[in-house]
Amino acid sequence: MSSKYNTWYHPYKTDTKYKKRAAYFSMEFGIHQALKIYSGGLGYLAGSHMISAMELKQNMIGIGMLWKYGYYDQGRNTDQTLQTSFIEKHYNFLEDSGIEVEVKIHDNPSVKVRAYVLKPEVFGSVPIYLLTTDVPGNDHLSKTITDHLYDNNTLTRISQNIVLGIGGAKVVQELGGADVYHLNEGHALPAFYYLRNIGITKNQMFFTTHTPEKAGNMERNGHLLNSCGFFGKTLTDEELQKEVVNDDMLNYTVAALRMAKRTNAVSKLHAVVANNMWNSFKGTSKIIPITNSQNQHFWQDSILAKAWKGLNAKAFKK
Repeated sequence: MSSKYNTWYHPYKTDTKYKKRAAYFSMEFGIHQALKIYSGGLGYLAGSHMISAMELKQNMIGIGMLWKYGYYDQGRNTDQTLQTSFIEKHYNFLEDSGIEVEVKIHDNPSVKVRAYVLKPEVFGSVPIYLLTTDVPGNDHLSKTITDHLYDNNTLTRISQNIVLGIGGAKVVQELGGADVYHLNEGHALPAFYYLRNIGITKNQMFFTTHTPEKAGNMERNGHLLNSCGFFGKTLTDEELQKEVVNDDMLNYTVAALRMAKRTNAVSKLHAVVANNMWNSFKGTSKIIPITNSQNQHFWQDSILAKAWKGLNAKAFKK
């Protein structure tokens, strides 16, 4: 696709080992406390990937969401119970990429999605493009789609899937496209459908599954998703029946497993458990283990690292 933005912003020359351009989609990224667009482990893993990819000079970008209020801010009430606050966030270290795309959500054919970029110089990650619908030209309801991470409203959550998946894929296309599209969990599943619709092949789609519990593997009514624009186009009843399982339910994980060339779990044991969970569904990719890890330079205290390398417990006392 030709585009005036036909470039990926990297302030470094990518290592020749990483020729393929990879776009990594995640609902949350835990890059730094100053950027509160995460809730927990999924975000920490994704954030560590982005930081490690920068250190390795990989040819990668992240695609995420610019949550206006984040997940929530934690405090304590006078009785010491948890207090949750939703505070609007402002990030002057993000830059407007100039890229704005449109997605169809429900009966609105033109919800505007704008991409802001977290450049590598800020927190030492590869470029991460963060999407927001809080832009001029959108109606009030559309503007609120990117308000809260993991919103409790079903239709809002589906809308978030569409913005991250289809909106994110369109942003990547505006940047010149990718060789590899990787989904961190099934939240951005609409990306795979959109990409398939425009001719991107299975060989370019990869998937990471995390939670080996039913509650962590989203299922939605296929007809509802179809009416919302989840698939990037309106599927016929015959087409929809090929996608759903368990009567009329679409399981995000099963769908991603069927469309991905390769899928990874996050540990050896998890791969065994995950394969046992999903191997009864036809057409799914085998789940291989890639052990979950965190970026040591970011997460490990320097004194602890020195003590560990020297196998010297006395160093902890300094």
